Amino acid sequence: MFSDAIDAFNQIFTPPFRKVLLRSLALTLAVLALVWLGLDRLATSYMATPWPWLDTLIAIAAALGLLVGLVFLVAPVSALVAGFYLDELAETVERSIAPDHMGRALPGGQAMWLAVKFAAVSVLVTLLALALLLLPGINILAFFGANAYLLGREYFELAALRYRPVAEVRALRKAHGLYLFVCGLFIAALVAIPVANLLTPLFATAFMVRIHKRIARLPPTPRKAEIGQATF
Repeated sequence: MFSDAIDAFNQIFTPPFRKVLLRSLALTLAVLALVWLGLDRLATSYMATPWPWLDTLIAIAAALGLLVGLVFLVAPVSALVAGFYLDELAETVERSIAPDHMGRALPGGQAMWLAVKFAAVSVLVTLLALALLLLPGINILAFFGANAYLLGREYFELAALRYRPVAEVRALRKAHGLYLFVCGLFIAALVAIPVANLLTPLFATAFMVRIHKRIARLPPTPRKAEIGQATF
């Protein structure tokens, strides 16, 4: 697990991952800039007053407020944009660690659905982080626990769906729930670091592809035997 995390972190700085990172960040900033400009114009157009100085203050306050709000949207929007490239990255990881046992590309509709799910989970995590600011004492544990469970689950499913049908993937995830939760703590740790959390989709994909390969090689137990194993 630790070696997989280290290898995954090192891989996100390789050219294929850097390309996706730069592309997703550029698109994210472009989308947020357009949203900020549109909302700023909309806000100021409905807040006209008879006093020019007050209009100026309102415009400045609205711009700053929107800027702060959009800062919290950077991670979710980045996750959505990067989500469209994660299947491509999973293939890159597989080629680097097991080129003789490659998965199959996900159908376009399924890949798009996963991208939307990643963005939704990121929004949920962001809202959770804001809400937990009001609950000192348990906020850190709850934040890490929620991130570990949600992100570990979603990214493992991305990796496993390249080899297995949905029902089998979910059964496999439940059979290894505790192990995947611990793996999810590595992802949660990255999410907790500002700016570095933009690397989360790349790291989580590279990490969970390795974790899925590791789980698939485990000797079957009575519970796992019911799930079935893909041939590796």
